Amino acid sequence: MKNQVTSIYKQAERFAEITKKSIISGNIVRAKKCLALAERLFISGSIETKNAISNVYIFSVSSFMEMRHCNISHLFPQTLKAEYIKQVNTSGV
Repeated sequence: MKNQVTSIYKQAERFAEITKKSIISGNIVRAKKCLALAERLFISGSIETKNAISNVYIFSVSSFMEMRHCNISHLFPQTLKAEYIKQVNTSGV
């Protein structure tokens, strides 16, 4: 079980990298598809999948956006955007 959870988090990390590379290269269509897939996984996935999307994927992509001063939060699907806002409010930023 521990290997499975580790691999889920690693996969979320790789998926975030793909999304960030799409944003950097200006491939917004691909970035939107990645975000839509992440939302589907977040909504319908197992508890481990939801945790990986929330704690790794959303955190990584949103941190990247903030560091680069990207204003692409409008690309986030509704559920991911709500989770992102929850994280920001929880962190006290």
